[in-house]
Amino acid sequence: MNAPDDTRDSATDPAEGIELEVNPDDVCQLIQLARDFHAQDAVALPDEPSKPDMSLSAAAMQPHAGNPLVEEFRAIIEDLDRSQQVQVVALLWLGRGDYDTEEWETLMEDAADAWSDHTADYLLAHPLLADQLLEGLEMLGHSCQ
Repeated sequence: MNAPDDTRDSATDPAEGIELEVNPDDVCQLIQLARDFHAQDAVALPDEPSKPDMSLSAAAMQPHAGNPLVEEFRAIIEDLDRSQQVQVVALLWLGRGDYDTEEWETLMEDAADAWSDHTADYLLAHPLLADQLLEGLEMLGHSCQ
C-alpha cells in the first residue's frame, strides 16, 4: 500500500478545513491490516457492533488473541493518542455513512463520548472496517495509493 495522497479540490470540497491529527499513513496501514485480518478463513465475528461499548467487541476478539495481525493493529492504535484514536473511529463512522463531512464537529464529539481503551477491538469487530476507513479518508480528500 502506497502513501496517502491528498486529492482535495479546495474550491468544491465540503471537507475543506478538516485537518486530521492522525497521520493518514497510519490509517492506511490500519486499512491494510484490517483487510488482511478479515481475509483470514478463521475470522468469525458477531454482528457488527453499533457503538464502541467494547464488551461485545472485546469478546469477539478474544478468539483472535495472539494473532499477529491483531497484535500489530492494536499496537498502532495504542501508539496513537486519545484524540487520534477518536479520529480513526470518526473515519469509520463517516465512511459507513453515519455522518457526512458537514457534521464533522458533531461526529468528533460523539466519537469522543464513545471512546474507550478498547478502541482497537471495537474497530476490528467491524467486518467492513477497511472499506469504511478508506471511504472516510477519501471523503476528507486523502487516499491510500
